[in-house]
Amino acid sequence: MLNKFTFAIAAFALVATPALANNHNPGEGVTVRPVMAPSVEEIFQHRILFRALEDLGYTVAEPQEVEYQTIHLALGTGDGDFTAVHWNKLHHAFFEESGGDAVLEKVGNYIAGALQGYLVDKNSYDAGIQNLGQFTDPKVAAMFDADNDGKADLAGCAPGWGCERVIEHQLTEFDLRGTVNHNQGAYNAIIADTIARHTKGDKVLYYTWTPYWVSGALVPGEDVEWLAVPYSSLPDGAVEETVFNGKDLGFAVDSIRVVATDDFLADNPAAEALFEIAVLDINDVSAQNKKVADGEDSSADIDRHVDEWIRANKGTYDGWLAAARAAR
Repeated sequence: MLNKFTFAIAAFALVATPALANNHNPGEGVTVRPVMAPSVEEIFQHRILFRALEDLGYTVAEPQEVEYQTIHLALGTGDGDFTAVHWNKLHHAFFEESGGDAVLEKVGNYIAGALQGYLVDKNSYDAGIQNLGQFTDPKVAAMFDADNDGKADLAGCAPGWGCERVIEHQLTEFDLRGTVNHNQGAYNAIIADTIARHTKGDKVLYYTWTPYWVSGALVPGEDVEWLAVPYSSLPDGAVEETVFNGKDLGFAVDSIRVVATDDFLADNPAAEALFEIAVLDINDVSAQNKKVADGEDSSADIDRHVDEWIRANKGTYDGWLAAARAAR
């Protein structure tokens, strides 16, 4: 009797083990192709998902690094599987231009509470410069002139990011073309110059977003303040919620989501479940970005930041994996 019972257990183990292993590693044999922007500050949020995918058995390919519009185009043409840097409202036009719901899907709500807008130094704000519309006044604009051409210098948004469309629209809508220069290019270089001028006591006007390290270097409420805009006006007549804490910032209060191809999600329910449940606190991203800005910017540094985040949020992270393994 004992031998028969032992034999039955062994036989069950032989049958059950592959299925159990498959549930534990549902991504085994599948290579995932991520697409992301060439921004060191956005590696952290991606690598947390990469780590989870690897723990589910997936192989994560070396990410393609392209600008935001091209990210969406690459996904729409099937040249990648997912990104974790889709701003739900800001990048929606990119989503639609790349095939939209016919080929792509927005999944989950990875980072909530993302903001964008215009800021000035706190001294100027406290002196009464509190609305972007005031820059139609040449005397106000001249106070923020960094290159002596008589116009205010706005440290702005790089072409291809999406935010430049909003800024360019609002410069026309609010009649600011004659008094404000929208300085574009390598954002980190432009904002570094802005920070240096602020340190010297100069007046500054700039665009930024959260989560990002800039708001750790120029802290809203301490060093700078968000400007209001005259009224909500977005490209193509879009209507979005642009008011945050009672102030119309001019940009949609947003969230950062995963976008993946329909084909990838259909073939990988575990990955889809992971993307659906994964939530990263925006303050954790900003804190990590500040570490990067302070010099912890190597690949090894960022891997260490990921390790630290997983250890500090082990219960949450393990819950992600459990939900993914339970997906069918």
